[in-house]
Amino acid sequence: MMHWFEGPLAAFDTETTGVDVERDRIVSAALVAQDTAGGRVRVTRWLVNPGIPVPPGATEIHGLTDDHLQRNGRWPAPVMDEIARALAESCATGRPLVVMNAPFDLTLLDRELKRHRASSLARYLDGVPMRVVDPRVLDKHLDRYRKGRRTLTDLCASYEVVLDGAHDAAADATASLELVRAVCRRFSTRLERLSPSELHTLQATWHAAQARGLEAWFAKSGTPEAVDPSWPLRPELPAAA
Repeated sequence: MMHWFEGPLAAFDTETTGVDVERDRIVSAALVAQDTAGGRVRVTRWLVNPGIPVPPGATEIHGLTDDHLQRNGRWPAPVMDEIARALAESCATGRPLVVMNAPFDLTLLDRELKRHRASSLARYLDGVPMRVVDPRVLDKHLDRYRKGRRTLTDLCASYEVVLDGAHDAAADATASLELVRAVCRRFSTRLERLSPSELHTLQATWHAAQARGLEAWFAKSGTPEAVDPSWPLRPELPAAA
């Protein structure tokens, strides 16, 4: 019997103006889908004119300049609607959704929907179960004592997954999808009996524990920093009084 992680998967990734989910913007996004391991990958891409300047540091990472986005990007409002609808349609098929560091990409999309559509990701997913698989959370839980960084590039090297064109949304999403297959194969004896829904629930618990551990490490290092335990989506910040 074929395990779910060898079957249909989708993966989502964004490139952005920065790392603040409350203030930064999406400049490109991609949703990739594959029906079976080794099968053809279908890619949907979006390029966005974010309406704000793209910091040079962000451009150095993903290569998208203000001029390019102003010439070729689309306005955010219709793009965010298309992205959210595409995610909802994919999830409605029961296809697990791979998102590397899910609280970043999914929260940023949620805030963009709030900003440009007066909506939320939850509204688009109303009645549609989202089964997220986050390779970063999986790896940190299943191989917790391995030293080293756990960026997408690092994990792909560790699991021998090809990452061709890092920091391109489609390339990163495709690599993340293959990474989930590789992680699940390596730890199949611990994962094969779990359904995607069960794994989704477990990852929320694992991520919360990982956040507490990281927070404790910061405190021990003398640089206290709060780490949000929420997964796969961070709650909205309370409105200022």
